[in-house]
Amino acid sequence: MRLGVLDIGSNTVHLLVADAHPGGRPLATTSHRTVLRLMRYLTPTGAIDEEGIRALEDAVAEARETARREGVAELLATATSAVRDATNGELVIARIEEALGQPLQVLGGEDEARFTFLAVRRWLGWSAGQILLFDIGGGSLEIAAGADELPQLAASVPLGAGRMTVGYLPEDPPGEDAVERLRAHAEEVLAPAAAGFAALARPDHVAGSSKAIRSLARLAGYPVPGWSGSERLLLPRQALGSWIPRLARLPANARQELPGITPDRTFQIVAGAVVLHTAMRALDIDELEVSPWALREGVLLRYIEAMAWG
Repeated sequence: MRLGVLDIGSNTVHLLVADAHPGGRPLATTSHRTVLRLMRYLTPTGAIDEEGIRALEDAVAEARETARREGVAELLATATSAVRDATNGELVIARIEEALGQPLQVLGGEDEARFTFLAVRRWLGWSAGQILLFDIGGGSLEIAAGADELPQLAASVPLGAGRMTVGYLPEDPPGEDAVERLRAHAEEVLAPAAAGFAALARPDHVAGSSKAIRSLARLAGYPVPGWSGSERLLLPRQALGSWIPRLARLPANARQELPGITPDRTFQIVAGAVVLHTAMRALDIDELEVSPWALREGVLLRYIEAMAWG
């Protein structure tokens, strides 16, 4: 059957359409993305303002129409930290559901981490052993670890690239002093989670998922041969760290000229780099591999699995 996953995140409203059947690999047919950067629409009280809600409604309605044209039999609609954490979240959810014409599943931070971990496990396979996962969104950073399909430990911390840009790097360019303030904040917020993950077995494989991490890997990482003609992308912590001062000195309109930095990420990429580098250092990680599968694929896989057992 043809399934759709609508991911309403802090930075984008992203529809993924895929053909799927129990026991098979989902095959993506369409990917439709609307860039919103919802952090721009937050009021001082933490609410999403009316302009932001209308932008969400328009993006959701457009995605709904795309799903209809693509012949989607079942649309799985999820929302993550931007909607979850807004002080007027109930109102925002009601407006989204009206535009969508169906209920919306609002994921908690640990649920985000679990769905994403499932997708990464399926992508890498059992031979990857103990996996440690980093996923940076606009509003939060998810970390998960384990040797099974569901993580042994999952955590979500409010260190998303969009949230940190608004809170710590509002100037363009931000400069190195602002970067150091963000780094100190990230270290403090990460400390309790890092202690929990340090108590687990040392990971056999470290993965990163999300558009921000993929962009940073294209900028500072390197490709290696994969399986079946595919290409794997690795990101060393040292190379990432060497890019941060340069990114902090460049204005946003110049960053998009760099390899891997797309226009929709140019404002948030400095904060994303600082948070990821700080998290890798806090958990003593030298290098990670980018996973092309993340939250949307995890939602699809869980639904397909339920179909199979049903």
